[in-house]
Amino acid sequence: MKRVCPLCNGLYEIEISCPNCGRDMSDNGPVVNYIDNYSPYLLDDISHTEDGAAEDECTHLFCCPSCGKDKRVGIRRVEI
Repeated sequence: MKRVCPLCNGLYEIEISCPNCGRDMSDNGPVVNYIDNYSPYLLDDISHTEDGAAEDECTHLFCCPSCGKDKRVGIRRVEI
């Protein structure tokens, strides 16, 4: 069995409310995609430990379209 991020793989979506204004925040993807120009193209096996999260989590960046507040959220990986 392989452990994958359910958000990155489209298994489900989650809703996060903005702590400033209460609106729904948008998922801007995993934090590792923002490290450098090539990180979005790396295999998950290579990049998944670079965001500082536990090995069984994928850290996603959520951003509020209304006020611009951003928040990092650890998403637990699931077995497929």
